Amino acid sequence: MITQADPTMPELTLNPDTAYAILLKAREFDGKVEETDPDAASNPSDDNSTDALEDRPSDPTLHELTSAIRDLNDDEQLDLITLIWVGRGDFTLAEWDEARLSARDIGRARTPRYVAEIPLVSDYLEDALSQLGLSIDDYLDAH
Repeated sequence: MITQADPTMPELTLNPDTAYAILLKAREFDGKVEETDPDAASNPSDDNSTDALEDRPSDPTLHELTSAIRDLNDDEQLDLITLIWVGRGDFTLAEWDEARLSARDIGRARTPRYVAEIPLVSDYLEDALSQLGLSIDDYLDAH
């Protein structure tokens, strides 16, 4: 369990390193665009590898993101959703307990898909983590 120095800050059960790993996977998924030519017979060099940016059924990015979220325990999933909502501005850090209680309504089975379907989810996570005094630059420097 991570405890921030400020007693008014919420205690996270979600390790910030795990949150940043999910954030980066979500950012990779957010960068995908809808498939434009599903029957293209060209090879990657012919189309300047633009297919790599398309969200295709064979692309493992969504699976990797949802698997990482599914692997979290219940408390970690609640923290993840709460962080997203704080970053999006639905709640403040002062309303952490209320947000976390509301996050229970999503349910464990729906959480991975729910998170993956939020546009800009990586930005919301980054913003909430920065409100907790954490930095993605520090995470990237350490990894």
